[in-house]
Amino acid sequence: MFERFTEAAREVVVAAVERSDGATVDLPALWLALLGGGGRGPAVLTGAGVDLDRAAEVAAAARDTADGPITDVEVDALADLGIDVAAVRASVEASFGPGALDRPAAAPRGWFRRRHAPFGPAARKVLELALREAIALRQRELDTTHLLLGLVRADPALAARVAPGAALDTLRALATESGR
Repeated sequence: MFERFTEAAREVVVAAVERSDGATVDLPALWLALLGGGGRGPAVLTGAGVDLDRAAEVAAAARDTADGPITDVEVDALADLGIDVAAVRASVEASFGPGALDRPAAAPRGWFRRRHAPFGPAARKVLELALREAIALRQRELDTTHLLLGLVRADPALAARVAPGAALDTLRALATESGR
């Protein structure tokens, strides 16, 4: 599948893998890689009135929220379900050592990591939707505009936060215009 990707689109995928640091590639990592990469995708977003710096902040915050420490609101919600987070932490630390929940999993290194990115279901869906966009637009290569459209289609709620006001139809029209 990656043989149809432009160099810029490949660079976005590689950057997303690197941002994931051995964990599963998620949508915020793809957004951050797209926003920081080359190709036409960021230009299409700018053309739609999106502030790329602000979009990157929102994508990073989405990533931090998903992977960050548990919040007080989450502790309270779990307590309402009868789950004592402090007791769970104590049990895990008794079995695996102090700070076991604080350490990130070791990232795989070397060739395998670079060649076999651990894409989660949502990230795989983005790649599938990007390919469908390229086919629908009758374009032979898949570039960063197609990745952008795949990201917007895969999770419209996240897309609305990262790129507010940038509707799918508007982005598709801008992507088509920029491809001429």
